[in-house]
Amino acid sequence: MAATLRVNRVHSPVITLGFGRRLGIWTQGCPLACPGCMSRDTWDEAAGAEVPVEELARLWSAAVRDGADGLTVSGGEPLVQPEGLAALLSAADVIRRRAARPIDLLVFTGYEESELDDDQRAAVRHADVLITGRYEAGRPTGLIWRGSAGQRMLLRTELAESRYRPFADLAPERSPMQVVTDEHGVWLIGVPAEGTLPLLERALRAQGVRLEPPSWRTGHGKGPHER
Repeated sequence: MAATLRVNRVHSPVITLGFGRRLGIWTQGCPLACPGCMSRDTWDEAAGAEVPVEELARLWSAAVRDGADGLTVSGGEPLVQPEGLAALLSAADVIRRRAARPIDLLVFTGYEESELDDDQRAAVRHADVLITGRYEAGRPTGLIWRGSAGQRMLLRTELAESRYRPFADLAPERSPMQVVTDEHGVWLIGVPAEGTLPLLERALRAQGVRLEPPSWRTGHGKGPHER
């Protein structure tokens, strides 16, 4: 049977979750359910769509041809689908090696590296960068691409070291965020700094914009989503 991955969303280019311009794939389903999570719409394992890895690989191949610097896989929790994730990253690795430039693979997970089982470790063997650890709302951090102080950026290859070492301790004045509109509404790509989302809600209300319940609140519906 062909490998599949249950997916919440795919977008390109993503410019706020890793180096340069990237293809972003958000998986569906997360048993960790961290309090304060900004993407509650990705928790339900029955939502989203079951997508053949072959189709995702075609999207990745097109992104590479268009000049993508990397692939970012987030969620949801990608490692609850180790077989599908392994197939995706294996295909992505083959495709990137055909390009005549460095291209990295980055995976976000809420698990600590020490928690991974053999299947999960095998699933991320091609990942250059892992950003690990639970989101903890009471432990904010200003470090780029991390939402709380316990999360770590693991640089696993020479490419990761050369490309991401300058970012390991970087705390930008403003967290990079990207606003996207599609048929589902308005959504945000990035890891917002503490207080960003309430500020956004107040600013939109002041402009007369009515939000349906956003994904960072219980009972979310269509509205601004963060990834």
